[in-house]
Amino acid sequence: MKKGIVFKSTGSRYLVKSSDGKFINCSIKGKFRMEGIKSTNPIAVGDHVSYTLDEDSDMGVISNIEQRKNYIIRKASNLSKESHIIASNIDQALLLVTINYPVTTTVFIDRFLASAEAYGIPVKIIFNKMDRYDKTHLKIVESLREIYENIGYKTYTISAKTQDDLGIMVELLKDNVSVIAGHSGVGKSTLINRIQPGLNLRVAEISDIHQSGKHTTTFAEMHELNFGGAIIDTPGIRGFGLIDIEKKELHHYFKEIFEHSHQCQFANCTHIHEPGCAVKKAVKEGSIAHTRYNSYLNIFDTSTEKYR
Repeated sequence: MKKGIVFKSTGSRYLVKSSDGKFINCSIKGKFRMEGIKSTNPIAVGDHVSYTLDEDSDMGVISNIEQRKNYIIRKASNLSKESHIIASNIDQALLLVTINYPVTTTVFIDRFLASAEAYGIPVKIIFNKMDRYDKTHLKIVESLREIYENIGYKTYTISAKTQDDLGIMVELLKDNVSVIAGHSGVGKSTLINRIQPGLNLRVAEISDIHQSGKHTTTFAEMHELNFGGAIIDTPGIRGFGLIDIEKKELHHYFKEIFEHSHQCQFANCTHIHEPGCAVKKAVKEGSIAHTRYNSYLNIFDTSTEKYR
């Protein structure tokens, strides 16, 4: 039995990098596909697997998946299944944000962060295109950095076009399995091409948080970086926000709201209209940023039974 990591999935075939560095084309056992699986695909890019090798065909057969530390799912297009697993065992997501050219709204940022919290994936926020900002823009950057740093998120400033501070990105990506996300136009393509020329990821095909149904079939792929680490590429990941979040659980994924919620008068407080709400008090006193609370309300109000 050999072990490896899944680098590419095309639905029925998987490209696995073995522990000795070789790439093996693999399939899976028929029974393995169905047993206890509630998703359209039992194996995802990033999975650590065990397989046996057919020496005659040089093909592998995957027989086991190790437990995942995290994963990203989306609602499956196949109604007979519950979900589609996009990728697993991700060390971090790097969210690229621009204050202008184009504008990344705080609602978009906060939806992304809430989804990442639900997935169990750490996020670092990267403010790009710093070379294009005037004094007003720079003040906005500093204000947002303060908000997110106070919550516990690490933030960075770069300019992918001028290559300012790209060393920061190399250090962040080095030896990590990463997802790079953000609106179309924020500079993902420029950034990745500066860091790893020739990678040619499909970064122009982004689907934003409101277009989660745009990509019904998505094949993910992991790309190694020459300085160590890897980037997982798929439009489904860059869209993010593709899980179901129960309304009653939404506040769990806003770190500071969850922290204050323990002091609310009612255990089932929605933090919207109830008396004795510690969250609303914290917003009024400035302990929770108004933009963050407004994002919470936005997600809560635009959902039906669940936010998708």
